[in-house]
Amino acid sequence: MGTATITRPSPRAWVTIAFAMFAVGWGANQFSPMLIVYRHELRLTAGAVAGLFLVYALTLIPGLLVGGPASDRFGRRPVVWPFVALSPLATLLFVLGPRSLAMIAAGRALAGLCSGVVFGAATAWVQEVSPGEGTSARRAALALTAGFGLGPVAAALLAQWAPGPLLTPYLPHLVIGVAAAVALRRTPEGAPRPAGVRETRNARRRWPPGAVRTARFWLAVAPASPLVFGSVALAIVVLPEEVTSAGSLSAGFAGLMTALSFAAGVAVQPFARRLRDALTGAVVGLACAAAGTAVGIGAVAGPDRVLAGAAAVLLGLAYGLCLVSGLRQAEQMAAPDERGAVVACYYALAYLGFAAPYLAAGLGAAAGKAGAFTALTVIIAGLALWTAGYAAHLRRPARQAEADIIVSRQARDCNSVSG
Repeated sequence: MGTATITRPSPRAWVTIAFAMFAVGWGANQFSPMLIVYRHELRLTAGAVAGLFLVYALTLIPGLLVGGPASDRFGRRPVVWPFVALSPLATLLFVLGPRSLAMIAAGRALAGLCSGVVFGAATAWVQEVSPGEGTSARRAALALTAGFGLGPVAAALLAQWAPGPLLTPYLPHLVIGVAAAVALRRTPEGAPRPAGVRETRNARRRWPPGAVRTARFWLAVAPASPLVFGSVALAIVVLPEEVTSAGSLSAGFAGLMTALSFAAGVAVQPFARRLRDALTGAVVGLACAAAGTAVGIGAVAGPDRVLAGAAAVLLGLAYGLCLVSGLRQAEQMAAPDERGAVVACYYALAYLGFAAPYLAAGLGAAAGKAGAFTALTVIIAGLALWTAGYAAHLRRPARQAEADIIVSRQARDCNSVSG
């Protein structure tokens, strides 16, 4: 019989793991405002720009679907640490080949793979070293949001005003990424694992994990998932291009829109945690997304940069609310030995939202810019109504049970008085 090796993680262990998520998130999203720079400096076609945006997703989703289950089987640190260390290498490829489309694409592909492996497994790792599901979900969401937000803002500012716009924006992540890899190397595992026992049960585990095979996952968690990154994609990719002309489009304005959306996403996360249940957060988040695209109708019709900024704030609120809500629900539904796999499946659905710019472009080709945002508003409002109705359906048995308990107590009290 194998003996159990129990390592109690430090109460502050989550900080190191969250810092690693922050660093990988920075490296992943620093590229967003650089698309504008590459388009002008390298004279790229719209197809080439779209390809650079897409190659990230093509490696990220497989990374999610492999990294999460692998961390459930082999442990969090052995899976997470190598890809945290590879994240600055992806950035180094941008520095070594600033005008090589092949090098830039390779850097994006490696960044996507690192993001996919790290985000699902590290989120499960944070959950294991945190005291409660509400706390752990907020910590993971905050780490990702901070990295996603600060990375592109710093890159945009350096690209706009610092010398070497194809090189300088990437230097901060080289430092942050190496520091995160060094700090994470000795961080202990979250859940104790038996020593010397083969993981035969894990090897036979069915895919997808049990929680993902439930109706509740697809009816309650899945509908709002694409709006996590779909909201910010509209705010930081679509709106900056739609409200500025080709001559005045700047990395600085894209950075401002990024700052507004992610700042709102960070600010709303404590509120999301205090909501009575996670599904309520999803409903409120979808309502904010619908409001953001509704304001976006006026922004693109104008065009109006002020309205675009207001829409970015609302879409950022939607991002924060939907992310915390989704992580809370995924954690509640996952068995302890499938946390990484369930969270990875959730992130895979969330990253489908990066197709929002393509959906907006397709709708715009058919109905114009304002028509595209009108259609998006109708779609998202429909999702909000669906989720609200399903939430009410789930609460109905609980309310009936509470009413039965109250009636039973009242009857018991009456019987005791009459007796």
